[in-house]
Amino acid sequence: MKVRFDTLNKKPKLYDVLIVFAVALTAVVILSVACGERSALVSALIVDAFLLYAIARLAVAFIGQLRYNPYSYNTIYYSGFALFLISVLIANVLLTAGMIKSPELYSNGAYLIHTLLGSAINYMLLSAPFILVFSIALCVSNISLIRHERFRFVNVLGIILAFLLIAGEAFLFACDMYASGSQKEVMLHDLFVNLFAAVYLYFECMLIGAIIANIIVVKYEPDKDKDFLIILGCGLRKDGTPTPLLRGRCDRALAFDKKQREETGKELIFVTSGGQGENEANSESLAMKNYLLEKGIPEERIIEEDRSTDTFENMKFSKAKIEALDKNAKVAFSTTNYHVFRSGLFARRVKMRAVGIGAKTKWYFWPNAAVREFVGLLTAHKLKQTIILVSMVVFYVALTLLAYR
Repeated sequence: MKVRFDTLNKKPKLYDVLIVFAVALTAVVILSVACGERSALVSALIVDAFLLYAIARLAVAFIGQLRYNPYSYNTIYYSGFALFLISVLIANVLLTAGMIKSPELYSNGAYLIHTLLGSAINYMLLSAPFILVFSIALCVSNISLIRHERFRFVNVLGIILAFLLIAGEAFLFACDMYASGSQKEVMLHDLFVNLFAAVYLYFECMLIGAIIANIIVVKYEPDKDKDFLIILGCGLRKDGTPTPLLRGRCDRALAFDKKQREETGKELIFVTSGGQGENEANSESLAMKNYLLEKGIPEERIIEEDRSTDTFENMKFSKAKIEALDKNAKVAFSTTNYHVFRSGLFARRVKMRAVGIGAKTKWYFWPNAAVREFVGLLTAHKLKQTIILVSMVVFYVALTLLAYR
């Protein structure tokens, strides 16, 4: 069944997960104080139940978020961290099964603490094959990109990210292999390893969540009922004509318009959005307009927006143009596939419910561009990201200290 975007008016909330977490934590603490080691199995079952509940709620919230607003950091968080919690649940279920089968071996509640404490490290090791394949693909695409478009710093971002990903996995594996010394020295070693794993885990979940979110919004085909379609600019040739990348965005918009007219008979209005750069002969908006005219689109179906200098301004100024004609218009936007999710974020930031369509690009260009988009995502919503990252660090620090109490 297809999940339709923008069909839910209420944002999904996950406050109940925090409440259930607090209740589960309180129950485990009370059991450990009142019953000591005898509570180990019951505590493990409580953790299993909480993880099941949290995963189910994240799945429901993920679908609800797509229906409410797919272009949201929540879409990334829900998908990325749900996969992590699944790995935690698997490890904890195996521990619970061991407690039931051999209670004499797993009677100590420390097993539960160490299982949870090792969750970040385990996830890194479990996801290592994916990270390796993903990193190799990034390097191959970057090498091809450099061969086609010469060496530039932005053309090696994928190689840099691949190196950081593999180096992080290798560093963790090397550090986690062996530790010696006093109990304090071993504790400090484990604390460092767990802190590193927690930080790595956060960025890995963000990366995987961003990949999932972008794939979903790129594959989504909007309803054929749109009044306006914004085409986002992205640079021109020296003669002022569209680059292949920009022509791809225009062609994707034209294909959508053709399909809409065939299915519903409704004609939309194109908004060509993009100002004139310092080294450009004319505005990106004018170049796109001329291209559309060449393809047979009448001038009365084209609106120029020629002031914007970035994606945020594309959305902001295009929204003003559209609302001057129709405040309740149904809007789509066309951009390159790797750019759809972040463009949608900017559209929602200016309070415009526009749905994106993505134009294909050359295989060697897409991964590196996707890396730049991911870096762009990391630089936004710093407060929310800091809160989540700090919470994860505090959780693993607390577990480490508890394991060595």
